[in-house]
Amino acid sequence: QQAAKKIKISTTPPPSLKMIASTRVILYAVAYLGVVSAFAPHAQTRQLYRRASPLKMSAIDDLGVLDDIKERMDKSIESLGMSISTVRTGRPSASMLDRVFVDYFETPTPLQQLASVSIQGQSIIVNPFDKSVLKDIERGIVDSDLGMTPSNDGEKIRLNVPELTEERRKEFVKLAKSIGEDGKVALRNIRRDSVDDVKKLAKDKEMGVSEDQEKDALDAIQKITDKYVKKMDEMVANKEKELLKV
Repeated sequence: QQAAKKIKISTTPPPSLKMIASTRVILYAVAYLGVVSAFAPHAQTRQLYRRASPLKMSAIDDLGVLDDIKERMDKSIESLGMSISTVRTGRPSASMLDRVFVDYFETPTPLQQLASVSIQGQSIIVNPFDKSVLKDIERGIVDSDLGMTPSNDGEKIRLNVPELTEERRKEFVKLAKSIGEDGKVALRNIRRDSVDDVKKLAKDKEMGVSEDQEKDALDAIQKITDKYVKKMDEMVANKEKELLKV
């Protein structure tokens, strides 16, 4: 009986240890679920448990601030590509007419929606789907300042693409760089908006964004911006090489 009693005593942990073990399990579970702040009596304690949470998620991640900046900058890259492709290189290309808009029933309409565009030698041929808008298309080409004079034979429009002189090439290089600078201005505006969003979230105490999380988010925004600025610089540099290639 004494032996059994000893075994029973030896297999039962002291009450103080059970209390400690139970407390730890509860605290870890509550911290993981992110609700410990509701039970913590002091703001300092709530902040401590929030930082200790294994999820390490913040309102910045939850609201997709970084995903939003990438999506908007991707669109800026796409826009730059379309704009820079319209800069002449001395070789005919259908993309030269991408920025030509035609006043169609008092509505600015992309030329590609009104006509097919093809290449013949050093010429660009524009064949309207509706011959009644031929003059409107011709006027749109002239107004777009492409540096080419359209020839209208009543059925289609022909644009002869002359070889670029050295002076003209340099002018187009400046134009390409100007388009690139406009693109980088758009990136900086997106960065500014994202920085403002992060700072607003950080000021809102209910969002639970720590100083470290705010700093990490701002650093991430700058790195993303630098990455996209580099992409734009490369696009402009490639266009410059293309323009200067004889």
